[in-house]
Amino acid sequence: MTQQAGKPFLYVVVCAAGIAADVGELIGAAQRRGWEVGVIATPVAMNGFFDTAAVETQTGRPVRSAWRTPGDPRPFPPPDAVVVAPATFNTVNKWAAGLADTLAVATLCEASGLGVPVAALPCVADALAAHPAYQESLIRLRGMGVRFGEPYSGGNRDTAGFPWERGLDLVSR
Repeated sequence: MTQQAGKPFLYVVVCAAGIAADVGELIGAAQRRGWEVGVIATPVAMNGFFDTAAVETQTGRPVRSAWRTPGDPRPFPPPDAVVVAPATFNTVNKWAAGLADTLAVATLCEASGLGVPVAALPCVADALAAHPAYQESLIRLRGMGVRFGEPYSGGNRDTAGFPWERGLDLVSR
């Protein structure tokens, strides 16, 4: 366990899906369960998919999206667990293929390699979820030990149905 005020440290990886606007629900739930939280977002998610200022206020830390330079200090301690939510089609496929072209995907690839517990809460449209590459990616990631929540298509506008806390349950077992 990372010692940050005696609390474990959770990375929340946020991808570009409409449901990302509610990521504060996951952060709040994690904090109530005793986690310190740092958020890493895909570059597209940073373009208005969630309120970065509100997340920074909630976590007390900057939202990360770009790599630091070699001389810069690490802004987050190593993670004790990672939850990627919402996990999009693009991120799931790049992660499974090892295409670490963004800080978010590189973080997921590295966490898997380090044996850090990782949970993914997919938010993928039904048509994309039926794509063979996505199905193969799920198989590969499960084989790597990634724990998946139930699929959420994002097709309806009822965001109350997204299982934010399920990600915490998955990394806590």
